[in-house]
Amino acid sequence: MTLDTRPDELLGPADEERVDENLSASEWVRVHLFSSPGDTVLTLIFGVVFVAGAIWLVRYLLTSDFTILRVNLANLMLGRFPRDQIWRPAVALVMAGGAIGLAGGLLRANARDRARAAGLHLETTGVLGLLRRFWPVAGFILLVLLLAQTVMPWLVVGATLAAGVLLNLLSRAIPTPARRWLWLLVAGLLVGSYLVMIGGGVGYDSWGGLYLNIFLTVAGITLAFPLGMLLALGRRSSLPALKFSSITYIEFIRGVPLITLLLLGAFALGFFLPDALQPSRTTRILIAIAMFEAAYIAEVVRGGFAAVPKGQVEAAQAVGLSAWKQTRLVVLPQALRATIPAMVGQFISLFKDTTLVVIVALVDILGASQNANAQPEFFGQGLHRVTLPFVALAFWVGSYTMSREARRLERRLGVGER
Repeated sequence: MTLDTRPDELLGPADEERVDENLSASEWVRVHLFSSPGDTVLTLIFGVVFVAGAIWLVRYLLTSDFTILRVNLANLMLGRFPRDQIWRPAVALVMAGGAIGLAGGLLRANARDRARAAGLHLETTGVLGLLRRFWPVAGFILLVLLLAQTVMPWLVVGATLAAGVLLNLLSRAIPTPARRWLWLLVAGLLVGSYLVMIGGGVGYDSWGGLYLNIFLTVAGITLAFPLGMLLALGRRSSLPALKFSSITYIEFIRGVPLITLLLLGAFALGFFLPDALQPSRTTRILIAIAMFEAAYIAEVVRGGFAAVPKGQVEAAQAVGLSAWKQTRLVVLPQALRATIPAMVGQFISLFKDTTLVVIVALVDILGASQNANAQPEFFGQGLHRVTLPFVALAFWVGSYTMSREARRLERRLGVGER
């Protein structure tokens, strides 16, 4: 049976895209929007909803006073960070942008070399491709810049983009043997950006705003992921003590609300540590978040282990691999590949849960918006309708970007395909 004679219900997504390319605009509208009475009714209903939503959005943008956002933009981004040390996050952002650009260039250069060795052509993304890929982030950054009252944010963003682009181009031009050493430069830039932020006596407790939400998310994932992996492996262990300990930890932590752990971390964790090792409040909160997320990551990874066909393990045993090599080379890669959707969902949930730190007197972006509405010049004016949508937009941008990147990774790895 050829492709031309297959029934329409056997056409795959790629075949449907090729069919759509041959349709004119009017034919596409008729086929996809008005092909049946039911489709016509749904199209009209959603059309009315879309138009009403667009009218409301335009009216909201034209009638709202965004002065509260302009005045409190630094608070929303950085919280109580000392204003005389504001250059630190600016320098750290430029260094982080350079590290991201350099890492992206190294990955692209390595992929290009592998494609050439295989006789294949590697398609480049380009600037427009990156904008289509990260348009929510670009749009939010542009909104923040438009709200800025000084030229400094424009200069910082420009310097960050310049550092990323220059190091990206540099990494692609360096020969392959020397390229591996550039990963040390990537690590150095990231570590350097961190050291700049904590230098000059500016502790974690001075961090706030959206920067604090991003920091707790990234640091929480970095700490929780390896711990969750160890807990998942421990739960599968044949050693009774290790298995029982892992199960006890996972089930206990999953049965406790995150806000309870945050309160314990803020007010009780210090009692278990000597005076010389007393961490800051933000550090204690980060420990509580990592402990909480590790239990959920362990269950996600355990589900990935269960999705690996038993025949894969039997094949690894048949070729004489040890139990550790079976897990590291055969089971774990397939398990992690299957857990991408659930894992990213957990990361998105963590990003949104960082707003709970307002309970323990840390000023994240949500806390900063509440403080802005309590200021004398804005108090009692009902400006929550301005600040809360801005906070919601910031979290939507982060969550949607993570979701899009996860779907892109799933397509590249063929998750869900046979």
